[in-house]
Amino acid sequence: MIGDEEAVATILNRLRRAHGQLAGVISMIEDGRECKDVVTQLAAVSSALDRAGFKIVATGLRECMSDSEPSGESMNVEQLEKLFLALA
Repeated sequence: MIGDEEAVATILNRLRRAHGQLAGVISMIEDGRECKDVVTQLAAVSSALDRAGFKIVATGLRECMSDSEPSGESMNVEQLEKLFLALA
């Protein structure tokens, strides 16, 4: 589990927003829009994905380090650091 219901809703909202923004970027490229506009929107997509990833790590930190993981396997600090840095 990534977190409580509110955190999951926030994460899903951010991912859906990024999904819509990415569809917009694809349309912009297909329509031959200016490079500046495409890059601006692509940066927004990237930022939305980063925020979702950081939210997942932040809200899931307790679950990841506890023995309450559904798989029964908790993560150690080194594994959590590697996971967090994967978003950088």
